[in-house]
Amino acid sequence: MSGRRINIDDDEEQLLQTDSPKSQQKEIKLLWFDLSHSSVQMQLFWCSVGIFTFYIIYGYLQELIFTLDGFRPFGWYLTLIQFGYYTVFGYIECHIRNINRKVPISTYLILALLTLGTMGLSNSSLGYLNYPTQVIFKCCKLIPVLIGSILIQGKRYGALDFLAAGLMCLGLILFTLADSMISPRFNFVGVAMISGALLCDALIGNIQEKTMKQHKATNTEVVLYSYSIGFFYLFVILALTGDIVKGASFCSHHPVKTYGYALLFSASGYLGIQMVLSLVQCCGAFVAATVTTCRKAVTIIISFLFFYKPFTFQYVWSGLLVVLGIYLNIYSKQNKADWRDIWRSLKKCIKRQNRIQRRLMSNV
Repeated sequence: MSGRRINIDDDEEQLLQTDSPKSQQKEIKLLWFDLSHSSVQMQLFWCSVGIFTFYIIYGYLQELIFTLDGFRPFGWYLTLIQFGYYTVFGYIECHIRNINRKVPISTYLILALLTLGTMGLSNSSLGYLNYPTQVIFKCCKLIPVLIGSILIQGKRYGALDFLAAGLMCLGLILFTLADSMISPRFNFVGVAMISGALLCDALIGNIQEKTMKQHKATNTEVVLYSYSIGFFYLFVILALTGDIVKGASFCSHHPVKTYGYALLFSASGYLGIQMVLSLVQCCGAFVAATVTTCRKAVTIIISFLFFYKPFTFQYVWSGLLVVLGIYLNIYSKQNKADWRDIWRSLKKCIKRQNRIQRRLMSNV
């Protein structure tokens, strides 16, 4: 699985932007359990259970931390804690699997800086946005990734990819407008932060993909060095600004609700990404996209149920536009189509709809 790029976050789309595996791997492992001899249905079931379980825990705890009175200014300190936990997890996994570094340190210096931007801005944006709005933004990673891969790797995209990006943009704009009108917590600083996180993610994803293919590095190696160097970067920055002292002082008064919750949500995010990798391996990207999209929908519903926030139905249909864009993007990877193909399909749908209407009218 060394050909896939990875940036551990609660947004798994970047794992799904590669094509489905060309051939089934013989060994399918779900954490420490070997599912190679199980049926595909059982592999799908257990991977889906793991994805829903770990990522729902991740999202719930992340939002729960920011409900702590006075914690909103310490998003970057939370990122420092998260980077520390991921460094430990990556080191343990590298040690167990006997993985050695293949990518030059100079490349990791750049990757670590971009990883810091992605995770830090994403965490800090929760101090200014509702959690569902943040999730919707993260669902739209295709937009900056598409632009970044055109500029960095010279890739070409079909009509469906651009249509998917357009639907995502429209859904994102409508969702953000709804949030700005009814949410007392909405702030355009949060929009700027999460947009910056997506831009960093577009760069990091394309650089990771190119680097891992060139050096045949494993996901675990990239995780360890990106997050450990990023931890050093952020530690120095927070030490110079004095925020590390303020963050440590605040968290010392709430150790369980800060360090304890951060440990649990970091561990659940780390384990959840392994579930996504296993699901892509055994069932392909399209099935994995279906499961992870449903997971995001459930996460948003849980956010509205457990954490009070205003609600409007504009959230629903603007979110559905984003979901449609995600599926068009995945579909386009399996079925290459141009604008003429899309126009033919639309005309067929219109003709079919007209026939149905004529039949209904004739029966009246």
